[in-house]
Amino acid sequence: MKFERINPLTGEVASSAPAMKASDIPAIAAKAGAAQVAWGAMGPNARRAVLMKAAAGLEARKDQFVAAMMTETGSTAGWAMFNLNLAAGTVREAAALTTQITGEVIPSDKPGCIAMALKEPVGVILGIAPWNAPIILGVRAISVPLACGNAVILKASEICPQTHALIIEAFAEAGFPDGVVNVVTNAPEDAAEVVGALIDAPEVKRINFTGSTGVGKIIAKRAAEHLKPCLLELGGKAPLLVLEDADLDEAVKAAAFGAFMNQGQICMSTERIIVVEAIADAFAEKFAAKAASMATGDPREGNTPLGSVVDKKTVTHVNGLIEDAVSHGAKIIAGGIADSVLMPATVVDGVTDAMKLYSEESFGPIVAMIRARDEAHAIELANDTQYGLSAAVFTRDTARGLGVARQIKSGICHVNGPTVHDEAQMPFGGVGASGYGRFGGKQGIDSFTETRWITVETLPGHYPI
Repeated sequence: MKFERINPLTGEVASSAPAMKASDIPAIAAKAGAAQVAWGAMGPNARRAVLMKAAAGLEARKDQFVAAMMTETGSTAGWAMFNLNLAAGTVREAAALTTQITGEVIPSDKPGCIAMALKEPVGVILGIAPWNAPIILGVRAISVPLACGNAVILKASEICPQTHALIIEAFAEAGFPDGVVNVVTNAPEDAAEVVGALIDAPEVKRINFTGSTGVGKIIAKRAAEHLKPCLLELGGKAPLLVLEDADLDEAVKAAAFGAFMNQGQICMSTERIIVVEAIADAFAEKFAAKAASMATGDPREGNTPLGSVVDKKTVTHVNGLIEDAVSHGAKIIAGGIADSVLMPATVVDGVTDAMKLYSEESFGPIVAMIRARDEAHAIELANDTQYGLSAAVFTRDTARGLGVARQIKSGICHVNGPTVHDEAQMPFGGVGASGYGRFGGKQGIDSFTETRWITVETLPGHYPI
């Protein structure tokens, strides 16, 4: 049995993939569990060599990745290549980590006792990746777990099964032992049962998930029944603060990139631009002009910065946010209501907490502009959300910017940079409804290893009984 993914722009079949069922999962998990033993016993440089081949394998499939992302998700070629380049870098960073999975010798109060803390593989890691940055997030779900000596199962997105299958193809050719790297694809209607079976599989010891907050809560609850730790990177409502001493041209560039890159379908997307009233009109004029200059078009033609959104549901959702905001007194200063998946870059000024756009994640090419009285009010508005993934603040005073950044409740904050910023070696993750745990660099090692305390006695024992 197979299922089909439809191109959101043309309505044609973009790809097809095996429609696995929950009943298929036990055999896959058992195979991964058996294969992990040999992989985990390999030396760090042997694991590094295989990971480096996997990075090269990803790059060798450049044209296939671009074609798959265009047809499955409506993305532009530029976004696909950004995905591929960062994903290859993520694998190479994971390869570099293999010799950094170190422990420590801890001073013991017991004479002759050598006490050690060791980092060891967990076993099988389940990685559940979304469609919006499919190469980056698919690779992130499995690369550091593999570097740490674990076997992995990638639960591919139903929206981009071909893109995720290409990742596994590149890894399979790199030389991992059979069963170490696995992929599960399923029809959308079977997703809940398949994911449940994966979480329940005794071989699966930890789960990492990138996606919506609602689904993240379901996964965390299911995993909690088995006391299995999760790493959850969930939704966001990223604020970008523009203070009265900001360089407005720099703020406009960063805000436009953060709000409209990949049609605003990024967890870190700038969803709220919080501008101090003193410079709000000047910023609004510049930003509206920038947004109006960013055309939307067929990504296959490659002539526009914005391509298609992923489906008609996004169009309906964003149009609803616009209509609700306008009905409560907000003003559209760029873009507007869309009638197809080729949505315009839209800016809504005068957004208040009476409007859905103030608090609901849009995940589309729309951004709310919110006016603040002063710096303190801007910080208060930035923190008035359940989410806490990424944030940014613009000011010419770096020390002031750092002080504001320290007061914003988010896992990530950038001073004079966009909310959309990702690097393989950085500790990536959020707080609150944006999830918990960290991907990236040495933080990733902690997420995907077990710390064990082991002692060696070197002197005869003396016991009270």
